[in-house]
Amino acid sequence: MSGPARVGLVGGSGVYDLAAIEDLREENVDTPFGRPSDSYFTGTLGGVPVAFLSRHGRGHRLSPTEINYRANVCGFKMLGCDALLSASACGSLKEELAPRHAAIPSQFIDRTRHRQDTFFGEGVVAHASLADPVCPALSATLAAAGRREGLTVHPGATYVCMEGPQFSTRAESKLYRSWGADVIGMTNLTEARLAREAELCYASLAFVTDYDCWHETAEDVSVEVIIAILGENAAAARRTLAAAVAAVDPSRACGCREAMRFAIITDPAAIPDSARRRLRPIAGRYL
Repeated sequence: MSGPARVGLVGGSGVYDLAAIEDLREENVDTPFGRPSDSYFTGTLGGVPVAFLSRHGRGHRLSPTEINYRANVCGFKMLGCDALLSASACGSLKEELAPRHAAIPSQFIDRTRHRQDTFFGEGVVAHASLADPVCPALSATLAAAGRREGLTVHPGATYVCMEGPQFSTRAESKLYRSWGADVIGMTNLTEARLAREAELCYASLAFVTDYDCWHETAEDVSVEVIIAILGENAAAARRTLAAAVAAVDPSRACGCREAMRFAIITDPAAIPDSARRRLRPIAGRYL
């Protein structure tokens, strides 16, 4: 597409108010990696081109393991996005990260087991750096937007990404605390991995809905508690994402959009045509 690159927004159906998007259009995207979770909604927000996707599908139909993360991220890339802002729920592993606060993850610990979390393989080997797995410029923009909208924001959080869909056992929760992790969720790391391979800047606004089950006095995590607190925070999430979109700097200084320049190590002569076709939306300029 011509003009400025789009900013992608991914979250639950309650996290974003589509009525705020002007020139709203529903678009179905077929990717080489299958179907995304739902249609994308494109338009402009404060004059900035955006694309929104409901991570779990409208009606929350897909569990964290069932989400086709590759298709979701590829779809954003195919729609001309070069930045992806995520909003999600998380549990707290520290007393000071209280429910209704917001964490901005900068690091992840992977506890997933059943997911496709790379675009590569099947004839093409690539090794992306995940030493710093989120975009520092985009994360700073998101944190500043959250503070302006009255949120208590904790930047630089370490996020444990578990498989789910069940919540942690008490022993697991205490183990993650012993590692020094801050929050726990089920989606953000997989998105961050794939966004890096797709050369999309990625940052996440993780709303704390509960203390994970390590806490001796707080009520154990439940769906009812999560939904109630998410409902309370929905307006703040919408305001924060809108403010962040308006503040995204197209000339931001980060390496995300060049992340794969030297990552593909397969001899070009050995790459099969099928892999070139599959990877064209993601890494076509390197193939």
